[in-house]
Amino acid sequence: MRLRVLGVVLAAAAALVTLPAHASAAAAETPLSQGRTATSSSEETGTLSAGNAVDGDTTTRWSSAATDSQWLRVDLGATATVSKVVLDWEAAYGKDYKVQISADGSSWSDLKSVTGGDGGTDTLDVSGQGRYVRMLGVHRATQWGYSLWEFQVFGTTGGSSAGCDTANAAKGRPASASTTENAAGPASAAFDGDTTTRWSSQFADPQWIQVDLGAVRDLCKVDLDWEAAYGKDFQIQSSTDGTNWSTLRAVTGATGGKASYDVSGSGRYVRINGTARGTAYGYSLWEVAVHTGTTGTPPVEGGGDLGPNVIVVDPSTPNLQQKFDQVFAQQERAQFGTGRYQFLLKPGTYNGINAQLGFYTSISGLGLDPDDTQINGDITVDAGWFDGNATQNFWRSAENLALTPSNGTDRWAVAQAAPFRRIHVKGGLNLAPNGYGWASGGYIADSKIDGTVGPYSQQQWYTRDSSVGGWTNGVWNMTFTGVQGAPATNFDSGPYTTLDTTPVSREKPFLYQSGGAYKVFVPAKRTGARGVSWPADAGTSLPLDRFYVVKPGATAATINQALDQGLNLLFTPGVYHLDQTLDVTRAGTVVLGLGLATLIPDHGVDAMHVADVDGVRLAGFLIDAGATNSDTLLRIGPAGSSADHAADPTTMQDVFVRIGGAGPGLATNSVVVNSDDVIIDHTWLWRADHGDGVGWDTNRADYGLRVNGDDVLATGLFVEHFNKYDVLWSGERGRTIFFQNEKAYDVPNAAAVTHDGIVGYAAYKVADSVTQHEAWGMGSYCNFTSDPSIVQHHGFQVPVRSGVKLHDIMVISLGGKGQYAHVVNDTGAPTSGSDTIPSKVTSFP
Repeated sequence: MRLRVLGVVLAAAAALVTLPAHASAAAAETPLSQGRTATSSSEETGTLSAGNAVDGDTTTRWSSAATDSQWLRVDLGATATVSKVVLDWEAAYGKDYKVQISADGSSWSDLKSVTGGDGGTDTLDVSGQGRYVRMLGVHRATQWGYSLWEFQVFGTTGGSSAGCDTANAAKGRPASASTTENAAGPASAAFDGDTTTRWSSQFADPQWIQVDLGAVRDLCKVDLDWEAAYGKDFQIQSSTDGTNWSTLRAVTGATGGKASYDVSGSGRYVRINGTARGTAYGYSLWEVAVHTGTTGTPPVEGGGDLGPNVIVVDPSTPNLQQKFDQVFAQQERAQFGTGRYQFLLKPGTYNGINAQLGFYTSISGLGLDPDDTQINGDITVDAGWFDGNATQNFWRSAENLALTPSNGTDRWAVAQAAPFRRIHVKGGLNLAPNGYGWASGGYIADSKIDGTVGPYSQQQWYTRDSSVGGWTNGVWNMTFTGVQGAPATNFDSGPYTTLDTTPVSREKPFLYQSGGAYKVFVPAKRTGARGVSWPADAGTSLPLDRFYVVKPGATAATINQALDQGLNLLFTPGVYHLDQTLDVTRAGTVVLGLGLATLIPDHGVDAMHVADVDGVRLAGFLIDAGATNSDTLLRIGPAGSSADHAADPTTMQDVFVRIGGAGPGLATNSVVVNSDDVIIDHTWLWRADHGDGVGWDTNRADYGLRVNGDDVLATGLFVEHFNKYDVLWSGERGRTIFFQNEKAYDVPNAAAVTHDGIVGYAAYKVADSVTQHEAWGMGSYCNFTSDPSIVQHHGFQVPVRSGVKLHDIMVISLGGKGQYAHVVNDTGAPTSGSDTIPSKVTSFP
């Protein structure tokens, strides 16, 4: 963290000058904002979070990334009439900013515009009604971001204010404590409704006891019934996640007995945090009662069932093969249909099963380890529906189970967006369709294949952190990292590029059952991985009630409310139309999809924004562009993000993007990564070349992936058919391991893609400003069906510097429909003729 010695002195001086006004406001009334849920566009570090600005503690602060356009937002919990806003700036203050109000957190009105601000404490008289209030920074006054000790909103909630329920919301809820004196005084005794049982801590300061209310609630009163060993000084605190706490009420000089405290705030967790005991003993409470508001917007509940499109089975399920066959009959040819299905197999042994997977169908085991769920049979993907051509076997997956193929070898003949994760194949694996027609995959991770993998007609494939009994061949580009049994590199004469380990990896979160309850396992980061992550299974488990289980029909407003409450998201199979951007602002949020759940942004909104925070996990869903142009379908970090996330990076895994195909779709950018240290692990960003709504301008999308953050790693990057650069990488120290690309088929003529005197936009461009970048195992193919006379200048464009290195790259003309003049920059032989022979460069420069 940077040091601001001078800034601290200046901030202290400003606070002294404005202290009377600040103290008067605080003393007169409790802010409506105190203890409420706060979010922000970014956080400088994980400890400088948005909640610090509404916790009532002037020694903690929120601090943004060092860029102008930043915001801090507080949810008041109900509609309020706002009369005053107080901003207590740290040395990094806003010179020009707006205070805005909103009824829904999406559409904003200005309460006050401030220009030429001088920091310190700004007390603003305002007038407006709404539930959400935010500070929108326009211009910073310093080189740093925006930083607030406190953001206080004053006013009244009037007739719509929530009453205080007499019921005890904490009764019988799960509880925990810092310590217990002995087994007779557990934390649960303070929440059991029995005044003859009690919790008692060890004889030391500090100590705490907390309760999980099960969902975020509006909090209005807390009753404490102390035993003789009472707390003299303590805080009543709330949290949405059980980790980051806001103080609702600070109590000093208490004398024990029974006491009730009015509070204002919201949270799922309530904690009594004792700092000074009133006796020589510990802290002991007969009962703690928590009271919540009775009106206003009800909270979004976590947990629940998995919706209509999840099919949960066990070995005794009757007519199990028929269930698989029925879904396959519906989905085999439904390339652009709306059906979405997830099969979940409880642990056990399944005999004689052949689970054929069509479009938008996923199969997963519900054990913690793959070997917990054993299929003696097959999981099959073939291409009979397309006359033996597997190049369009998209959007399906298999995960977290063991498989003993009926004839010794399983068939997984897939194309892009069809991950094979965490599978133990007790036999061989055939990646080609029956008859060995064309195939264009593919991706394997965290899997054991005891026998031999046969790619045969597969054009390209990436395998990560796995083990194989052997690998027989391949067509153009077979790349391996961290794979035990992988073939040695032979790219000069063959298809193989092999790295002994994967530099950084973290496996995809997955749903499993423990004791009959659903949980989501979130695997830990690995460095220098080789082989599978299981059965060691380093990571953490999250109970399902920490997730909003999103089902078909859910609105974007409800999904955002769940995110504001601190819930994670589990999208069940379905198609979800979004009329507002999903804002993921909390560090560590998990957004997990089942059955290729699909998000469609309507009216030109972006589908999802992720704040510049640690450890967000995005996995297992498809974003399908809407008919009105979106600027960016998925944005990770706002522009100018600069926080260090190396210890806990955000990961994007099996997240796919489609523009067109299912109908007209438009997006300027598919994915923009502004945050540092992001891991992109298997994605397919696809501007459609077939289907409905397809044409050079009909489904226009200029850029596939744009990377502005530093130290970003991509493993398994598939990006195709964009109007300009498929990949534009501007961040430093980026790395890509495996890249597959086709240039847009429908380029009308060379003039349409000529820029800066160059014919054709590179498939993969590293910006001229970049000094360090490295990539391995990359291929770009052209198939200019609209104008086969086009000669693209190169597939790859990079600055010529010693720190920019490319290994094992190729370009290919598919059947002579267009050509490449060079592989990278002006280096590499041209392609020619119609024989589909790669032109390669093994090392550049």
